Amino acid sequence: MNLTGDQITRLQGIGVLVTRPAQQAEGLCRLLETYGATAIRFPTLTILDPRDSAAIFKVIDCIDDYDMAIFTSANAVNRAIPLIQSRHGLPPGLLRVAIGKASARELARLGVPAQLVPDTRFNSEALLAMPRMRTVAGQRVVIFRGEGGRELLGDTLKERGAQVTYAEVYRRGKPAVDSSELIQRWALGEIHAVIVTSNESLTNLFEMIGPPGQQWLRNTPLIVVSTRARPLAQRLGFKHPPLVSREVSDEAIVETLFKLASNPIRMTVEDPQ
Repeated sequence: MNLTGDQITRLQGIGVLVTRPAQQAEGLCRLLETYGATAIRFPTLTILDPRDSAAIFKVIDCIDDYDMAIFTSANAVNRAIPLIQSRHGLPPGLLRVAIGKASARELARLGVPAQLVPDTRFNSEALLAMPRMRTVAGQRVVIFRGEGGRELLGDTLKERGAQVTYAEVYRRGKPAVDSSELIQRWALGEIHAVIVTSNESLTNLFEMIGPPGQQWLRNTPLIVVSTRARPLAQRLGFKHPPLVSREVSDEAIVETLFKLASNPIRMTVEDPQ
């Protein structure tokens, strides 16, 4: 990436709280730092092994029986593909579907590139709108995901006549961390924006920082990747509605931060005291 001097300092002096799981945050953090921002790493999710590994292997050992495999996240890919490859690999006739760029990128990295990915938006709704996903009657579909994922994708495919199986290859947990240093950084004026990429991350952040941190958080501009976060932010008492990135990619999130940074008044985090 060849940047001009103005581009390199575009986010100079802006502290950004990044709440992605540690193993997924570095790409975004490096991109923020490329533009001069200070990336403050504070994971609010940790990725854990599934509760029922036997159920996963039961699906994997019958993978030849399926017509389509959908991967809902990069975590789903990174958990599922090594397990499948350790048994017998993906059958050549299985349609590999990625719900977004991150999952497609990980499938390609592991040598099994996706054959179907939404063109613009990257979520269940966009995938379901694709012509190929409307002709699934009689087909067997396995959805690799984390425990407790959204039901929209599977429910809609069932309504369209598919036989759907969930393979929950990981679960999300809330890290046990001391948030006192983070709250101190807020008090020192070092945090100007917060990025969260799921409602679960936002809920965990709110709980992890406790009442003292919650007052700071409510006054801090929030960037999210889905309109589903807006009602949650309102319930949690945020001073301003969150800004919604056009997609979940690092580049789109940083573009949203550029827009935020262009409004100095909006970037002001008031002392809650």
